Amino acid sequence: MIVIENVSLAYRDTPVLRDINLSLPKGGITALVGPNGAGKSSLFSLIARLQPLQTGSITVDGLPVDTTSSRMLAQRLAILRQDGAVASRLTVRELVGFGRFPHHQGRPGPADLALVDAALAQFDLEPLADRFIDTLSGGQRQRAMVAMTFCQGTDYLLLDEPLNNLDMFHARQLMRSLRTIADERQRTAVIVLHDINQAAAHADRIVAMRDGQVIADGTPESVLTEDNLEAIFGYRMPVETRAGKPLVLHHL
Repeated sequence: MIVIENVSLAYRDTPVLRDINLSLPKGGITALVGPNGAGKSSLFSLIARLQPLQTGSITVDGLPVDTTSSRMLAQRLAILRQDGAVASRLTVRELVGFGRFPHHQGRPGPADLALVDAALAQFDLEPLADRFIDTLSGGQRQRAMVAMTFCQGTDYLLLDEPLNNLDMFHARQLMRSLRTIADERQRTAVIVLHDINQAAAHADRIVAMRDGQVIADGTPESVLTEDNLEAIFGYRMPVETRAGKPLVLHHL
C-alpha cells in the first residue's frame, strides 16, 4: 500500500500541493487526473522520490520513501518520468534490460534475460528489439520506456503520462496491457493521465485534482459526474454510459 499523509509542497511562496491524504491499496489501476497545474505530476514526483518531501510522509508497504535506500525502493517502485531521456545508441533490448539492474546490479542471469524477452513481447516490441532508440518514432520510444519500467518487476508501476506520443491504437493497446498486468500479475499501476476517457475505461479508481487539492476520489462512475467534472475542469460536460463505463463528451 502507498500511504500519503499530510503532504504539502510549495515552490518559493507558491503552494503546489495542499495537505494531501491518500491511501492507494495494492492491486489495480489508479489514475490521477485534472487540469494542467493541478499538482498531479508534483504528487507523482514525491511518491517516486524525484524531489524531497517538505511536509508529511509517504510510505510504500511501510517503507518511508525519503529514507529507504535507493536499491530497496527500486525493487518496489518502477518509475516512468514524463521527461525520461535515454542514450540514443542503446537498442530497445538494451533499454528494456536496464529495468533489471536493481536486481542483478550489472550481472544479468538467464532469468533476467527471460524477463526482458517477456517484456518485449508484452508491449509488442519484438520486431524493434535490435533497433537503436534514436531510430524510433516518439510513440515507439514511449512503449520501450514503459516496457523497461514493467521489466523492473516491481509491485508498483508509477507512470507519468505514459500515453504521450502514442496514437489512438497504441494508447488503447498500452492501457489494455496495463489492465492485463494489473489483473493477471497483481501489479499496481498509478498513472497520471490527461485522457479522461482512457481513465474511465481502464482505471479502477480515479483521483481527481485541482489547485493542489484532491477534489474527488473513487470509482470512475462516482467521480466522472457532470457536477464533479465542472468542479475539476471548470466547465460542464455531458456524460453518457457506454459498455457500462462513463464516457465524457468533453469536446462538445
